[in-house]
Amino acid sequence: MSAWERIIEGREPPSSAVRAVIDASWHRCLEGHVDPGAASGPPPLDEDGVYDLRVKNSRLLDAIGPLITQTRELLCRTETVLVLTDPNGTILELAGDSRIVGPLGELRLIPGGNWTERTGGTNAIGTALALHRPMQIHSAEHFCMAMKRWTCAATVICDPQDGTVLGGVDVSGLAHTYSRHSLPFIVSLASRIEGRLGRVTLERHLRLLENGLTYCSRPSDGVAIVDEFGRLVKTNSQARAAFARLGVQGSLESAFPIPDIASIAEGWVSPHSPEWLRVARIERIKDGPDTLGFMLIAPATTRLATLSPDRTLSVKSDRAAAFSSIVGSSSPLCAAIQKAQQLAKAAVPVLLLGETGVGKELFARGIHQSSTRADGPFVALNCGSLSRDLLTSELFGYAEGAFTGARRSGMVGKIEAANRGTLFLDEIGEMPLDIQPHLLRVLEEGEVLRLGETTARKVDFRLIAATNRDLRAKIANGSFRTDLYYRLAVTNVPIPPLRERKEDLPDLLEHWLSVSRARFGVRNVVIEDTAFECLMNYAWPGNVRELRNAIEGAVLMACDGVIRIGDLPTEIQTPLVFEGAHDRPHTAASEPTPHEVLSLDAAEAESIRFAIQKHRGNVTEAAAQLGIAKSTLYQKVAKYGLTDEILIARGKLSR
Repeated sequence: MSAWERIIEGREPPSSAVRAVIDASWHRCLEGHVDPGAASGPPPLDEDGVYDLRVKNSRLLDAIGPLITQTRELLCRTETVLVLTDPNGTILELAGDSRIVGPLGELRLIPGGNWTERTGGTNAIGTALALHRPMQIHSAEHFCMAMKRWTCAATVICDPQDGTVLGGVDVSGLAHTYSRHSLPFIVSLASRIEGRLGRVTLERHLRLLENGLTYCSRPSDGVAIVDEFGRLVKTNSQARAAFARLGVQGSLESAFPIPDIASIAEGWVSPHSPEWLRVARIERIKDGPDTLGFMLIAPATTRLATLSPDRTLSVKSDRAAAFSSIVGSSSPLCAAIQKAQQLAKAAVPVLLLGETGVGKELFARGIHQSSTRADGPFVALNCGSLSRDLLTSELFGYAEGAFTGARRSGMVGKIEAANRGTLFLDEIGEMPLDIQPHLLRVLEEGEVLRLGETTARKVDFRLIAATNRDLRAKIANGSFRTDLYYRLAVTNVPIPPLRERKEDLPDLLEHWLSVSRARFGVRNVVIEDTAFECLMNYAWPGNVRELRNAIEGAVLMACDGVIRIGDLPTEIQTPLVFEGAHDRPHTAASEPTPHEVLSLDAAEAESIRFAIQKHRGNVTEAAAQLGIAKSTLYQKVAKYGLTDEILIARGKLSR
């Protein structure tokens, strides 16, 4: 404590006063301006944020689940808790002695809380993640005063295949529970988790090869199979020569891993990605809804037109089809598309106006593909889904060592990644007020300054922004800058909601029915007339996104290839009429066609599915309607494999 007080006062303690690793951590905390008097960690993620993070790290949670069950008695007996975090120090799971959960909650050491050195000072989780080594921190060794009554031991969990840090695992308790055995226990536990992850990875790679090996026997094309993280798993005999023709330098193995392979497969290629990735064909390898990996195909004979620096013909055809993914032919929609096509020719910013789910990103992509920047990257960022700090780093990027937990090589921000292309900022109205002047400066000066750097970088990009809010009202209440608004809204495209183009409904229903059939491997699913009428009469407040989710859910629910009213979400079964649609009489939905008798489990799963759909993925509201605790609903979602239903209902399912 004396050494800590000297450090806080700016004096150096005697060299033998504390361990060298603690002294170094304290100095990092001082450099990072961590408050030594902080009473708790930063505010945790909200419920949706925690859920999304747990889904993202589901494999890690699956690996530790059985081990938590095995160690729960030991944890209770030793008055400690086990903590699992993601690689960024955000807590995913906490289990153990319930008597200390309350005090930990006061510290915000709870799921969704972040415990890096930068947010929580010297602590076993944050320091272990910072140093990538096992760490035990006891009592006064903590940097923040509120933590000095605790003792903790932690280490990192690494991917058994490439050594990447996947997360951290920690055991914590009050200072009197200190044990020299805590650190070896946690190191042993991490080793067991890594062993389980290794077995899962091996099993997934075997399934990947089973589903993709037939392609490796192609007589001419070069084929490389990678897992979902872009790591090379298998190539065929033609791959080395075929990929060399595409421009792969050196050995083929040196071109991997490709960490952003999932984004590239969706059509987003970073300007820093190698040129050959723009030419190779990429196909997903799936087992049901599960993406096991990707297949990269290098054609045996590369078409000169594709590799030509001019690429005029291919770009022209791309522009002609730029808006082809927008389904519908109604007058309001055609007017919006025509205006977007006209504005695409100019290099000015465009503001897309429309309700949630109308397809603003499809319009943004169409404008990009119709513009002279079609060869450049299209980079999208949702300003409403990120915290202030995360949005700042995602938008502007950061330099190496800009803050604790930053990547060693720094990070390219989305603005910089969009150089010579298009940047699409969705939900621009949710951008925090203090970030807005920095974005305005980028637009005015054409240069971006990464966090932690002093030299600006030149950027040349076209900005497309979108919002479902009234920005003039936000200007009036002081939450949006007037100067940024006029810089963004040089031109705007209002996109009509689905209720104003109801003549597009039959085409949209057929389109998403076709997509769902292909996605779920279900053939010849049709919509019964009464169900079709019900879909036509509904007001679709969630627009095209809600329609897509409803059709996907109905296809999964159809028992005999026929979608009936009972297969539709509850709110659609009693449809709302379109506003102003006086020419269409309002008719209540027919009684659902009775289904065959279901088992109790099947009936329970169906009820949960309907509740999730009705409340658009809000677990709290769904649990309340079902009359069960939220934790019980999470257990049942896992039991019946309904995780995708929540993501579909929220519109977040990865395609």
